[in-house]
Amino acid sequence: MLTAGATAAVLLLGRLLPMISPLLIAIVAGAVMANAWAVPERMKPGLTFSAKKLLRVGVALLGLQLVLGDVLALGAGMIAVVVAVVALGIAGTMFAGRLLGLGWAQRFLIACGFSICGAAAVAAVDGVVDAEEEEVLTAVALVVVFGTAMIGVVPVLASVAGLRDVQAGMWAGGSIHEVAQVVAAGGAIGGGALAVAVVVKLARVIMLAPVIAVVSARQRRLSRHADNVSRPPLIPLFVVAFLACTALRTTGVLPENVLVTAHFTQTALLTAAMFALGAGVNIAALRRVGPRPLVLALVSTTWVATVALAGVLLLG
Repeated sequence: MLTAGATAAVLLLGRLLPMISPLLIAIVAGAVMANAWAVPERMKPGLTFSAKKLLRVGVALLGLQLVLGDVLALGAGMIAVVVAVVALGIAGTMFAGRLLGLGWAQRFLIACGFSICGAAAVAAVDGVVDAEEEEVLTAVALVVVFGTAMIGVVPVLASVAGLRDVQAGMWAGGSIHEVAQVVAAGGAIGGGALAVAVVVKLARVIMLAPVIAVVSARQRRLSRHADNVSRPPLIPLFVVAFLACTALRTTGVLPENVLVTAHFTQTALLTAAMFALGAGVNIAALRRVGPRPLVLALVSTTWVATVALAGVLLLG
């Protein structure tokens, strides 16, 4: 009941403040609540269920936003750019984070959030690597802050660089973190930028499945050398469900009202999961994180945007 009530309130607030991700509002609300009020023991199982089970269902439903035909229509060149953005974005962010002395989980959460699809990617990765709540909260907050800043930065820099509308849309879709942020930037650019920006962004979202499969394989390998540790599946069930939802959407058999309902359900489930994750955060511990994740977020944003711009310019 606690999570359900909080989710309803956050979704309502999200309608009043459309520029702020409801996922960010939820995780901050959960953290504030947990640190201002002792959560009764009887409510903790529900929060755990939301943070784990509802999270996976929400990520799976994300697949219903994707149509493979639209992605393939981008052409081999742009698809290669998308793969490069995700692969090089993650690799570069992991390397920079290592130089900054950050732990593996924190680096990987930020790398995937900035290189793939924002808070949803952070949540999906957390479902596999089991990061600390403070690390998840930090990654989500940084995704929202830097992604929101990019809404204004990309259109301005695209204009200064003399990019055509379609090129600017490709750059926005290839570099900005959240789908909603890409929509805002594409609309600001105008012309044909919005449509291509969204498709390029959704192509990055598809990369979530192989990335999760790879990191899950890594976790299995590590657990093999640990005593009394259960091995995670090679491909998590929620990733299989994500791919199945993508295939179902691609068939075109789902009516628009079903897709609208599924999108709302996905947002509600991820909002509930983020509230539950936030409820596990210790604010005092979060203060000890320091400025290094912020520096990594700046480096990652710049690096991902640079790789995406280079790819767009190479395509001409």
